[in-house]
Amino acid sequence: MHSYRRDLGLLRDRRFALLLSARTISVLGSAFAPVALAFGVLGLPGANATTLSVVLTAQALPMVVFMLVGGVIADRFPRSRVMMVGELVNALAFFALAAMLLTGWTPLPALVTAAAIGGVAMAVLFPALTGIIPDIVPAEQLQAGNALLGLGANSSRVAGAVLSGITVVLFGGGWALAVSGAMFAVAGLLIAALKMTPGERPAGEKRHSVLADLREGWHEFRSRQWIWVVVLQFSVMVMAIQAGHGVLGPLLAKESLGGAPAWSAFLAGEAVGTMAGVLFSLRLRPSRPILMATLLCLPIAVPYFMLGFSTPLWVIVGGAFVLGVCFDVFGVLWYTTMQREVPAESLSRVSSYDALGSLMFGPLGLMLAGPVAALVGTRSALIGCGVIVLLSTLAALLSPGVRNLRAPAAATAAQPAAPQPASG
Repeated sequence: MHSYRRDLGLLRDRRFALLLSARTISVLGSAFAPVALAFGVLGLPGANATTLSVVLTAQALPMVVFMLVGGVIADRFPRSRVMMVGELVNALAFFALAAMLLTGWTPLPALVTAAAIGGVAMAVLFPALTGIIPDIVPAEQLQAGNALLGLGANSSRVAGAVLSGITVVLFGGGWALAVSGAMFAVAGLLIAALKMTPGERPAGEKRHSVLADLREGWHEFRSRQWIWVVVLQFSVMVMAIQAGHGVLGPLLAKESLGGAPAWSAFLAGEAVGTMAGVLFSLRLRPSRPILMATLLCLPIAVPYFMLGFSTPLWVIVGGAFVLGVCFDVFGVLWYTTMQREVPAESLSRVSSYDALGSLMFGPLGLMLAGPVAALVGTRSALIGCGVIVLLSTLAALLSPGVRNLRAPAAATAAQPAAPQPASG
């Protein structure tokens, strides 16, 4: 049987330990950003919800537009180098945002430009991160590796959610964004120390044009119904989540919940939930992993209804905890299944299609959140976010591919799983 001791043995592997450290520190930097950027922008003279929507959209839109290019780059070049560049460029973007807030020179075009550079960096970084895990982690320990990476990331989210609120209150959003930039820089240096050898990357990856690479990745993506259906579900769901988390939640916190500390408490509850989710995801071996992952999306609507219906803050934080548990277990099941089912040489491209599809309506949610809140009220807009999450998830459950995909028998028995051929 699998054991926690065997799972934790991955920590003795130097390369996995470096990847885990880099990912943990990078997420710690990211955890400062939502509170710091939201309240930093809202605190500017004359700024309102629409101003925040514009800045966040400027960050999210390039991430969507350049995601496919990021997937091709990550399948062509050593993923460790691609990740290093992404982290360092992200550091520069956040240092620029911090400098603007600290000096008081905050023209909207400059804020938008810096945010957009950060979005491009994330578009390069994300597909490489998904693809590098099977390069480092043995096939039979993929789920454990994803869970441990999740544990590090989730621990950082807990610390970041708490510390960011304190930093914003005591020192302001500019210093919190500077901390984010420093964390991204450290993560980039740790990734540089991975030193992946050329022999560990798939051979022949540079023989095709970019368009041919994209076509091959598209074929791998569309040939698996469970992938494209869940990605379509998330394209709608993430629109609601981006609106709720990026604009409507902070706006409601400022209006009636006590400001940045209240929203930090919400994010901390979510982050603690993701840590608890790690314990489930390490042990969980469902025979139908995508069905279970999709069912876990239903409770994600709960905190939006709580926010919309004037529930007490401590109850809302409990709802955020449930959201965190569900998100974490979903993520581990999703990425482990993709890493088993998709050929390694195409994994970053398929991951980029996954990310592109999932995030493509996110900027729309950010862009519409402010105007919709002004039109119908912040609480009603949050209730609408919950309804969208529920309906999109129920629609995905109609798919036979989502309901019927089975994990390898060895994996469901919690035994070391042999590498599986990609499904057609």
